[in-house]
Amino acid sequence: MLLVIDIGNTNVVLGIYRNETLVCAWRIRTERNATEDEFNVLASGLFATGGIDSARIDRTIISSVVPPMANILDAFCRKYLGHAPRWVDPRQVSPMPILYSNPAEVGADRIVNAVAAFHRYPGRLIVIDFGTATTFDVISEKGEYLGGAISPGIMIAAEALFMKASKLPRVEIFTPPPQVVGRDTAASIQSGIIFGYAGLVDGLVGRIQQEIGGGARVLATGGLAPLMAEVCETIETVESDLTLEGLRLIDAMLPGR
Repeated sequence: MLLVIDIGNTNVVLGIYRNETLVCAWRIRTERNATEDEFNVLASGLFATGGIDSARIDRTIISSVVPPMANILDAFCRKYLGHAPRWVDPRQVSPMPILYSNPAEVGADRIVNAVAAFHRYPGRLIVIDFGTATTFDVISEKGEYLGGAISPGIMIAAEALFMKASKLPRVEIFTPPPQVVGRDTAASIQSGIIFGYAGLVDGLVGRIQQEIGGGARVLATGGLAPLMAEVCETIETVESDLTLEGLRLIDAMLPGR
């Protein structure tokens, strides 16, 4: 079995593949100060709930945008799974040319998403990942990674608002408000954040489409993708497991597989 792990600034997403089938997936908080032993306690509990025998995990591949987690996950894999993990490096993803001026600057998660998206929907694509940052990645009809855009994530923007405006309360932003014009402070905040970000997404997608000549399919992934798909006019498809699928594909592509 294959263990795939995507380490983000806010969450770590893990998945177990049996051949090409994703049999289990979990999302946990990123803990930069955990030890490999603490991570094993958490992972063992997850494996138990999914009926996964960790002794049958023979490969692990990881993408990460959190450098301090590298030693923790490397030690966990070596100590408890009996093998060294493979790490996604944008310079190693030969099936997808990266047209960034410096490919090493592209986050591993962005390339993983791009590989999975193009495999699933060959053609011109815009992939939006609603994570700690909201990223927009553009893939050409030839399967080239063209680049994209990065904006502060929805939760970062919301937290900044709550911290800097002392009279504004924290509110839930996991469901869209019934109308744009809020009738109280909480509803006004929900409207500004959710519909405001919908405007950001639709505006950026429109500009990207214009720049690349249009015709790109728009995919969304990440924890808030289902919510934003409800309020954005440009999102066509939500692919919640896109990053995990991309890790599986890259594992199959790398030398030594």
